[in-house]
Amino acid sequence: MTKQRLAVAHREGQEGKPVSLRDRLQAGSRSDTLRRLMAFAGLIVLFVGFSIASPYFFQFSNIVGILLATSVNGLLALGATFVIITGGIDLSVGTVMTLSAVMASVVVVRWELPVWFGVVGAVLTGTLVGIANGSMVAKMKIPPFVATLGTLYVAKGLALVISELKPIYFSDAPAFSQIAMGSVTGSLIPGLDIPNAVLVLFAMAAVAHVVLTKTLLGRYTFALGSNEEAARLSGVVVDLWKIAVYALGGLFAGLGGVVMAARLNSAQPALGAGYELDAIAAVVIGGTSLDGGEGSILGTIIGAFIISVLTNGLRIMSVPQEWQIVVTGVIVVLTVYMDTVRRRE
Repeated sequence: MTKQRLAVAHREGQEGKPVSLRDRLQAGSRSDTLRRLMAFAGLIVLFVGFSIASPYFFQFSNIVGILLATSVNGLLALGATFVIITGGIDLSVGTVMTLSAVMASVVVVRWELPVWFGVVGAVLTGTLVGIANGSMVAKMKIPPFVATLGTLYVAKGLALVISELKPIYFSDAPAFSQIAMGSVTGSLIPGLDIPNAVLVLFAMAAVAHVVLTKTLLGRYTFALGSNEEAARLSGVVVDLWKIAVYALGGLFAGLGGVVMAARLNSAQPALGAGYELDAIAAVVIGGTSLDGGEGSILGTIIGAFIISVLTNGLRIMSVPQEWQIVVTGVIVVLTVYMDTVRRRE
């Protein structure tokens, strides 16, 4: 238990009455800030350590590669943050991303519509799947793990069916790849060629932060994760807001599909499995509790970069890929264990 929460408990015991909700929220806020600082410190340690271990790590091209590698996983993790704060889980974001990419390619390549129609099609696809997930969880009372696991397979199958088991290339739509691989900064400042995919990630992270901290949806997201029954008794339409949260998670998966397709200049129907695990890992490492009620967008972004830096650094040091996966898994387990111990205390 943090010192702030101990202080709150001590005041309750001394005064014989509960401390105000404001004091509790302030104590929780300090705890969240501490976890974010610890995650950021871990990121700095990794960054400095790999920079010392290899002269290639701190090169500009490698830093850009890390940023680009984080773009897709970061977008998926943003949506997963909202879902996990409610106490739920979404295992389908990886294959929903793939299905969204395939739908973008169908709109742009097969239907020969403008690129922005493809973007809208992908985002709409992800959002509709998110609504389906939320409806199964909220209305049908199917556990989130089971509901989204089923959606994982449905989305994967639909992607293969729609694409006819083969990649769809954007050869006749070169503008589509500019969504991710173009560089607005390079055209404004010569030499500063940061891919647009990175700018998309940071822009959407800013939007997600505002939604989570400044809007009714954000407040109800925390309320559902903290005490869903109390929220219901307070007059909150729990089912509606839960569906909205999963829809938002699907929207970010759709955006991830757009960025992934633009990076590869194609829609790869067999791609996507495993991305949901990286997204969840980024959220957990960033300090969001799997029990719900706690989390932040900044922490999630830090967690996504920790995974990318760790993977990139181990690869540069010629660590086999299988051991890279082992290291990531160990970090996730330790992070969850530390959070469990903290909440138990």
